[in-house]
Amino acid sequence: MSARKIIIDTDPGQDDAVAILLALASPDEIDLLGLTCVAGNVPLPLTARNARIVCELANRPDVPVFAGCDRPMGRALVTAEHVHGKSGLDGPALPEPTMPLQDAHAVDFLIDTLRREAPGTVTLVPIGPLTNIATAFTRAPDIVGRVHEIVLMGGAYFQVGNITPAAEFNIHVDPQAAAIVFRAGAPITVMPLDVTHRALVTRPRNDAFRALGNAVGVAVAEMTDFFERFDREKYGSDGAPLHDPCTIAYLLEPALFTGRHVNVEIETASELTMGMTVADWWRVTGRAPNAMFMGDVNADGFFTLLTERLARL
Repeated sequence: MSARKIIIDTDPGQDDAVAILLALASPDEIDLLGLTCVAGNVPLPLTARNARIVCELANRPDVPVFAGCDRPMGRALVTAEHVHGKSGLDGPALPEPTMPLQDAHAVDFLIDTLRREAPGTVTLVPIGPLTNIATAFTRAPDIVGRVHEIVLMGGAYFQVGNITPAAEFNIHVDPQAAAIVFRAGAPITVMPLDVTHRALVTRPRNDAFRALGNAVGVAVAEMTDFFERFDREKYGSDGAPLHDPCTIAYLLEPALFTGRHVNVEIETASELTMGMTVADWWRVTGRAPNAMFMGDVNADGFFTLLTERLARL
């Protein structure tokens, strides 16, 4: 069976970095065609920098990295330095990247790749705001039907919100883009906070990363050491949620996750609930399902997979 072709759309972010590393550690299953960067956790120049740092950490400077949209479609940019630090990748001391940033715009790369590859062979993995994906779909509607699947991290139902009382960060940053993507008609699988808040980097799990002894394991442990301080204080949990790698883990071992195929709409009108993912979990609206909305994860299995794969780098 050939490796699954994917594009990761990202705003690194420590947890984005771990997701990218997990994909790069799994070449038999995943063919990473490129990284498309978007403004989100930090502004675009830093997300494009951080993506290249992560590729070089994994000794994969051959992975093409593209800079994309530097602001949401219809709102001012909201960032999350209070979680990820000023660089977005605070924690480990990693060298500045030497690999080049590609000249093409990320949106052009998305459109060109989906038109070039056979229909139904490319999976999009957005783990930041959905600005690049929505812009590509708006500019080139013909590519929507060529997408095999969108596996995204964003939204919440039972966990509600983490940046506002009603909204998860990625969706809140660009709710207009999220609404476009959810209504486009491509198959969507969602990893919301309901899942990621069960994938906690506890001290023993973080010690296991560090004990790998390789540069990647140590860097990941230092990343999670840094950003877990915020989540421990905020939630009183035993560790930080490791959000974005859930998308890649799903591609590798989908049986780790359970959810429901339901309708998901995005709130774009009310400032009070802007960016809320209105997931019809109980199927009370009669609206047609448009997303597989995950609700749980086998956390032990997830961390076993993640640790085993990071050991390969």
